[in-house]
Amino acid sequence: MYFNLTADQKLFRDSTGNYLEREAPLAEVRRLGDLEVGYDSTWWRRGAELGWLSTLVPESLGGGSVSDSGLRDLSVLAHEMGRRVAPGPLAIANAAIQTLASATRPDGELLAALVSGEQTVTWAVAEGAGAFDPVRPTVRAQEVRDGWTLDGSKVLVESADQADMFLVTADGPDGPIQLLVPSGADGVGITPVRSLDIVRRYATVAFDHCTVPGSARVESPAGAVADVVRQWQTVSALQSVETVGVVDRVLEFTVQWAFDRYTFGRPLASYQALKHRFADMYTWHQAAAAAAGEAIAAVADGKPDAGDAVSTAAAFVGQRATDIIQDCVHMHGGIGVTWEHDIHLYLRRATVNRMAYGTPHDHLLRLAAAVAAA
Repeated sequence: MYFNLTADQKLFRDSTGNYLEREAPLAEVRRLGDLEVGYDSTWWRRGAELGWLSTLVPESLGGGSVSDSGLRDLSVLAHEMGRRVAPGPLAIANAAIQTLASATRPDGELLAALVSGEQTVTWAVAEGAGAFDPVRPTVRAQEVRDGWTLDGSKVLVESADQADMFLVTADGPDGPIQLLVPSGADGVGITPVRSLDIVRRYATVAFDHCTVPGSARVESPAGAVADVVRQWQTVSALQSVETVGVVDRVLEFTVQWAFDRYTFGRPLASYQALKHRFADMYTWHQAAAAAAGEAIAAVADGKPDAGDAVSTAAAFVGQRATDIIQDCVHMHGGIGVTWEHDIHLYLRRATVNRMAYGTPHDHLLRLAAAVAAA
């Protein structure tokens, strides 16, 4: 893992892993892939009972974590979910809940419903083509007598079809603002889009003169821009950790396959050329784990250069993860490209993760701009 786990964190990891093995095995993931929903709401509520949605919420508001660092605890969970390509909007829901909990006037009743899994929230932030830039939205929020009106559309909104509400990042009169919009509000249109990941679903959400009350505005004392940046850092760091978990499991069963598969009377793992390839993959995997761990630590500790650590991890993990898994597909031979083999489920998750909330290229551009500015 990325840091020394406490006894409580190990218990959190093991209880989550056992629950996922029992309730969301790969057979269940495949079954959900044939349904209209990406995850079962009852299953999600049971996960919430294990603390999946409470680690970034203060105890005074009904949350709580197993250590003094909720994001580190959450990264343990993200790693386990990656190892099992589990369904559910873990990263995006927690980032939104964290902002709602830190708002100037937090809604305790709403937070209780979100932390328990009774209601779900997702973040509507991405817009059209071009580099991902969460602090420059084009969806327009206009202040009116009764509150706010929204016009525009968001793309790749995760789990939009199962969300009860959207945390929408919009362009307000004086810069970015965030509004909490019910998914069933007048003027909201949800159009599902095809996703490469069979259980991680996305949609385009259009706002056509959608009106919400003034109380829908969500902002912490730090301001909306700081909230959006923290949400982006949280989601990106957790996705990097999840992707490392994906690679961890793929390498695990690929190495086992290489020892079990014999050619010319010898296991595949005994051939020197393949040993070299495994050594390279393992080195990349460990570097990815280190980068993801540093991103989590930087965001959790609120370091000034947390954004650089997040982009470094996202750029490296996003590229290397798919490279490693593609190599593992090759190691499996013909069976590795069949629908029946599970490796494609992991490749799908890693590929979607590298595209959502900033591609490796987007993150490299961001790092280059930071270096140039310095």
